[in-house]
Amino acid sequence: MPRGLQASPTTQQLSLFDDAPPPPAAPPVAPAPPPAPAFLHPHPQREIVLGGHRIAYALRRSRRRSIGFVVGVEGLAVSAPRWVGIGEIEAALREKSAWILRKLHEQREREQRLAQARVEWRDGVVVPFLGRSVTVQLGARGVGAMFDAEAERPTLLLALPPSAQAEQIRDAVQSWLQRQARRVFEERCVIYAQRLGVRMKRLALSSAATRWGSASADGSIRLNWRLIHYALPVIDYVVTHELAHLREMNHSAAFWCVVREALPDYESARGALKTEVLPVYA
Repeated sequence: MPRGLQASPTTQQLSLFDDAPPPPAAPPVAPAPPPAPAFLHPHPQREIVLGGHRIAYALRRSRRRSIGFVVGVEGLAVSAPRWVGIGEIEAALREKSAWILRKLHEQREREQRLAQARVEWRDGVVVPFLGRSVTVQLGARGVGAMFDAEAERPTLLLALPPSAQAEQIRDAVQSWLQRQARRVFEERCVIYAQRLGVRMKRLALSSAATRWGSASADGSIRLNWRLIHYALPVIDYVVTHELAHLREMNHSAAFWCVVREALPDYESARGALKTEVLPVYA
């Protein structure tokens, strides 16, 4: 600094070698939303975008008078008269887009639940029994199966070698569950028939894919053996439902009054039938 000059206390002296000030920070970039799932029919004829979802659908021409939609395991299938143009079909699809997308999502969720419920039949597999998790154990001595309810973890002991095939294990477990189902269902039917003042003449087990039970006017009751997976309150609801038909062979308000007469809080058990996922026997 030349003699006679003094730096002001507020003067800032910058070196030629000082770093340049950093550039202003760029605004954060919002992450891109995940792509909407596509719903693709395995044998599609047309495609359309509904609500941001790419949908490939099967189109069938028929003699019907109106456009029809079906959402099934394979996806969306459309039936339309031969004289209806593609533009009119797609306009109808857009009009019903909310219903179509809801059904497609429900079908996909159902497939995912079923995939998770598929059982790998092996030593140590866990299956539900009366609402509890039961461990299957191979190698027990003797013949048949033995249930140890007092163990730390309830165990079903099967007289099968550790090398048993998956089909053998599945069949042995299913056979045991069906025997337990008949025993438990008979006990519950006796209790609730007395409560309702009806007479059950015959009980049969069913393997129906979509029905939990049925009743005939002659006093015959059929119950799906897979109900044995559920806790007892759910079984009691289905038993009561079918026995109530011996008084009211319908689903009228009078019928539901009969059900409530025996099970005042039947709605909670009824809901479990729709929400809980059972093992898939394959």
